[in-house]
Amino acid sequence: MKTQLLLLLILCELSAAPPTVKVRLGPANGTGIVEIPLERYVAATLAGESADFQSDEALKAMAVASRTYAVRMRARHATEGFDLCDTTHCQRLDLHAITPRLEKAAAETAGELLWFQGKPAFTPYTKDCGGVTEDAGAVWPDLAAPYLRSHADPYCTRSPAAPWRWTADPRQIAQALRQSQLRGPQVPGRIAIATRTPSGRAATLLLTGGPESVRISASSFRFAVGRELGWNTIRSDRYEVTASHGRLVFEGAGDGHGVGLCQRGAEQMGREKRSYREILAFYYPGTTLGLTGKGLSWQTLRGDTLSLQTTRPDDDRAVLATAEHLTRTLSARVNWPMPAGVALRVYPDLDTYRNSTGEPGWVAAHTDGKRIDLQPASVLRRRNALESTLSHELLHVLIESRAAPNLPVWFREGLVGFLEGEAKSAPAREKPSDADLRQTADPDKAHRAYRIAAGAVAALVQTYGESAVLAWVEPGLPPEVTKASASHETQKSK
Repeated sequence: MKTQLLLLLILCELSAAPPTVKVRLGPANGTGIVEIPLERYVAATLAGESADFQSDEALKAMAVASRTYAVRMRARHATEGFDLCDTTHCQRLDLHAITPRLEKAAAETAGELLWFQGKPAFTPYTKDCGGVTEDAGAVWPDLAAPYLRSHADPYCTRSPAAPWRWTADPRQIAQALRQSQLRGPQVPGRIAIATRTPSGRAATLLLTGGPESVRISASSFRFAVGRELGWNTIRSDRYEVTASHGRLVFEGAGDGHGVGLCQRGAEQMGREKRSYREILAFYYPGTTLGLTGKGLSWQTLRGDTLSLQTTRPDDDRAVLATAEHLTRTLSARVNWPMPAGVALRVYPDLDTYRNSTGEPGWVAAHTDGKRIDLQPASVLRRRNALESTLSHELLHVLIESRAAPNLPVWFREGLVGFLEGEAKSAPAREKPSDADLRQTADPDKAHRAYRIAAGAVAALVQTYGESAVLAWVEPGLPPEVTKASASHETQKSK
């Protein structure tokens, strides 16, 4: 294996860390940027967005929706050095209000996402749709999400909220628009709804003041008023507006943009004994609930020893042939048969691979037991890494099929590196660290730890011979090697 490919081929399958998100916290949560486990983030979102839910099934539906939203949107603040903020711009968090009940809702749906065509769906939610959900295109015109069409919500109307009413001085509204740098009349004495969305919500408004009339987006208008005058003013775009005695009067129903899961309706569905799966299917029809990418048309190719799942059988048939050839070569190298039932899965694109495996883009493959997940073959070929990646993963399957439960991570990783020929001529003097191999935050540290592990195994082979070192896989390391490794770890920790 070429040195420049080592970083690409570091594997996390033996000790994959739980997924995390980097969140910028505001004063209510402690201020600063922190990295927290995804499931704790979900529990904190439940505390911030739906702590008053009475239905456990509705709460679990919210857990899946908020987790999927976080995974889908986690790069929105990437240029600022974090993934998500803790406000309603992303999702509102309350780390101090997490309860065992909220943690249970997150734990009972742990890892579950809503998928559409192999990628996490866009899963917005709203407090109260007022009886009709909104079409996503009315709020986000560039978004193609057929599972977010406007439809009637009878559950919301079975648990209706009281209509809301708000009056304002036109001068207050003018000031709010100026604060948001929106153009409007000097004093908008009259507001008419110029166009509506398919759900009946206001789409554009016509603001008139004296001889001047200005069209403005209803959603931009609502956000400008909310930021300046409070979010309990114009609660949704589902309203009528009139002028009375020099004031503007807004009367409406619903709360929020209306797209996706309606929290009031979901809570009612839970009361009616609907499961969280049924709730999600109602509000995001056409998506698939699961732990990995679903909605793809997988086809299975079968070889003499292995099988391969692909969405592009004509393109990936050669991958199976290469893997079969490597299986014979590697089995002869260690004199171990490849276990039955080994399956490869080649993903059609990097996004689907990353979303399904949880691996970053610099990890070429992910192996779990007898299942090997691979980045697209075209990507690996461009990096001249297809054969080396397959070889690395197949060696891991061979070793893991025989490995003693207590066999250290450094020995498993190092033995793969040694068998690939990476460290035969350069045994490392420094002892390897399982901790460095387990961490996934620092690729450079993992790269170095991998080379040290391969060198350490090469040193053992020089001392004891290759046959003896291979024979340690099943019973575990001999006491003198285990003792030497433990002694080194103790020295490092002092």
